[in-house]
Amino acid sequence: MNKWMIYGANGYTGELIAREAVRRGMSPVLSGRNAEKIRPLAEELSLEFQAFPLNDQAADHLKEIDLVLHCAGPFEITSALMIEACLSAETDYLDITGEVSVFEHTHSQHERAKEKGIVLCSGVGFDVVPTDCIALKLKEEMPDATELSLGFDSDSGISPGTFKTMIQGLGSGSMHRKNGVLEAVPIGKQRRIIDFGRGSRSAMGIPWGDVSTAFYTTGIPNISAWIPMPKAQLYSARLMGAAGPLLATDWVKEKLEKQVEKRIKGPDSDLRANSPAYIWGEAKNRKGVIKVARIQTANVYDLTVYSSLEIVCRLLEKKIEGGSYTPAGLFGSNLVESLPGSGTFEIDSFFPY
Repeated sequence: MNKWMIYGANGYTGELIAREAVRRGMSPVLSGRNAEKIRPLAEELSLEFQAFPLNDQAADHLKEIDLVLHCAGPFEITSALMIEACLSAETDYLDITGEVSVFEHTHSQHERAKEKGIVLCSGVGFDVVPTDCIALKLKEEMPDATELSLGFDSDSGISPGTFKTMIQGLGSGSMHRKNGVLEAVPIGKQRRIIDFGRGSRSAMGIPWGDVSTAFYTTGIPNISAWIPMPKAQLYSARLMGAAGPLLATDWVKEKLEKQVEKRIKGPDSDLRANSPAYIWGEAKNRKGVIKVARIQTANVYDLTVYSSLEIVCRLLEKKIEGGSYTPAGLFGSNLVESLPGSGTFEIDSFFPY
């Protein structure tokens, strides 16, 4: 029988995943860095648990583990360490990151993963399953696309882990992909009007993970990512970008993270149940033809639970050739449509005069 682990099960999202896994009759091993934080949840759910740090000996704890779902952020700090442990132990690796640098590192390990016969797949949660699926759907609809824009709109609330990840990225600005190459962009500089699925809104470009992953999923060379942002807040974002060097200091980040630990608890079940996400994508070819795709999904945190467990189940049931994959690259564009709370793709076409 396959054995799998949730590392970071004591975090907001890790705990949601653990509880849903048990509700479905699954028995993950719960793990993290601190035994005192893991033990109460493991005992409540009647699950096995382990506690170990992510260091050179981490692989020793994975010898009997077939798959790790890594939920302990900030992933820019923790992901590479867990990937090394999984490569050493020959254990499949998944995570729920949304960080461009993590996606790029995971992709760089493709040949090593192929040699070991293990799957590496970063971003099996809301970051980036629905947008990755829309990217592939648009590529299927428009094989000659040269430009791809992706985005989402949701009143989802925020978890402590997500907030800490945002803090780690303070001062780094935005990012897009141009002619196949990742390129930094000042935060607030990218602006446009987008209908994500509930009316046209002012939007801002962000360094979302798809500027990395959608390139590997589709091969489209020019990619940007967007969220709705009122014009007044766009101005504030540009001012924040100007303060980048100060915001990027360890002192500022440490102070902000301490405030997160005190004040941020994460959205409750009622908020999640009443806050769906609206996913949007737009592809364009050299002739000026445009394809737009939209889909509504469950709340961003609920979708992370559903998508990560769906991918865990599929990997445990079927052996896949080793290497680094994106979620849609593994299981196709219809993966998101199969998840609880998701609708179906709506596709529109626009032609130049």
